[in-house]
Amino acid sequence: MSNFESNVQYIKYLVNKEVATRFFQGKLEHNMDSLRDIAEAIIPGPKATFRCCIYKERHIIEDRVRLVLEPSKDDRIINVLDSACDECPIDRFVVTEACRGCLGHKCKEVCPRNAITIVNHRSYINQELCIECGRCKQVCPFNAISEVMRPCIRACSVGAVKIDEDRKAVIDHDKCISCGACIYQCPFGAIVDKSFVIDVLTLLRDSWNNTSYHVYAVVAPAVSSQFPGVKTGQVFAAIKELGFHDVVEAAIGADMVSLAETKEFAETVGEKGWKTSSCCPAFVDYVSKNYPEYMDHVSTVVSPMVAIARAIREKDKKAKIIFIGPCTAKKVEIRQEDLRDSVDYVLTFEELRAVFDAREMELDTFDEFRAGEPSSFGRIFARTGGVAESVCRVAKLEGVETEIKPIRCNGIEECIKAMKMASFGRLDANFIEGMACRYGCTGGAASISHDMKGIEQINSFGREAVTDNPAEGIRGYNMGNVEMERIYAKEQPEEPAAEKEPEKPKAKTARKKTAKAENKE
Repeated sequence: MSNFESNVQYIKYLVNKEVATRFFQGKLEHNMDSLRDIAEAIIPGPKATFRCCIYKERHIIEDRVRLVLEPSKDDRIINVLDSACDECPIDRFVVTEACRGCLGHKCKEVCPRNAITIVNHRSYINQELCIECGRCKQVCPFNAISEVMRPCIRACSVGAVKIDEDRKAVIDHDKCISCGACIYQCPFGAIVDKSFVIDVLTLLRDSWNNTSYHVYAVVAPAVSSQFPGVKTGQVFAAIKELGFHDVVEAAIGADMVSLAETKEFAETVGEKGWKTSSCCPAFVDYVSKNYPEYMDHVSTVVSPMVAIARAIREKDKKAKIIFIGPCTAKKVEIRQEDLRDSVDYVLTFEELRAVFDAREMELDTFDEFRAGEPSSFGRIFARTGGVAESVCRVAKLEGVETEIKPIRCNGIEECIKAMKMASFGRLDANFIEGMACRYGCTGGAASISHDMKGIEQINSFGREAVTDNPAEGIRGYNMGNVEMERIYAKEQPEEPAAEKEPEKPKAKTARKKTAKAENKE
């Protein structure tokens, strides 16, 4: 399991590698026998490796393969594999020895399900009745009630992971921002992102060596932190060897974005007071779902992935685009209504590594390949602070007089804090750089490695650039016909007041009932 951060990552790799290997051999079939064969190849037995028995292990592998080969339920990107969920038999709230058996019994009085009783002057929680609301812990004057949170719930800062009545994890997609934190943190690998490995390989195969159409690989700059011991140019060369017509750095799109975003900032911040970046789809989704009234503060500039994809399509009308990066949220972004014309599929770094190994490619044997000449600032978009530094650099080069006071959010927790401060009118900045993943894109959920070394590797990759001027990084692309502005989806407009008036009492009652039900829970 060398070079893998965990067994979970290793199992994901084995599934994608086995599927890709069979595809290249022309032996991949979409039927139960094929699923069973793949599961047996990965779990040969006779002894179980990580579950109770090899049959349980193989069943989970079959479900993983099925998610690679078939559409997911409701076409969702983030999914829970029920077969893999351990149901985490953890009692979240437990009364500890610190309980003093006080007279107040606030914990008992506040419990909405009467799950707390007093036994021998001590509080006791009936776990069969407990709904894990946490009210008892909040009111205990001795802090005598401990909380142990499941890894998937703890990982999700936006509260999108819930536990159903069978104690299995479920995703609340109305809250989910597809950042993939739960995927990375689940110790059983029960939460997974939909894979497009087969879609990408099929697109390459059916291009007939790029004669029917031209397949481009747009590669995120975080790639420089993902394959240690191999030069980034060698990774680009290996990607092209997979059958791509050309390989292009997404950092060129980052240069396009920094130019457009700086201009938009200078033109609108006076009216709005503060603006946010828009390159991280998970962050944009967070604002959209939690602060829809502030969406007009979010930059309308498209992400670097979309910018360079549209620029390529403007140059080559036969282009098909595959984005390769560390981000699960990108798989959602390409399906958003105003962006559907940009990127065909997304391949993650984890999946890319599996494809390389399925083809038995030795990356260090390739001659380096140049995938364009973006600026150093375009490349550092891949780590926290890079967007803000790029915008400030462009402002200086363009002579923008408006002062830029950025706040760099390193992870969704800091994004949440910044948005709260902005909503309270207490933000000591006028530009929020929102990065949902810690360390930025190099710490993306689908990265091969997630440590801080990636930041220095990205900085080093940036220093190798031939220019530090984003305007020079986009040379060769005519931006005149490239649409750099996006239109965010708006909520459905309310019905006219005249039509809603007769239903007001009923709606009010419904709201009361809902509130009452929530209080009971």
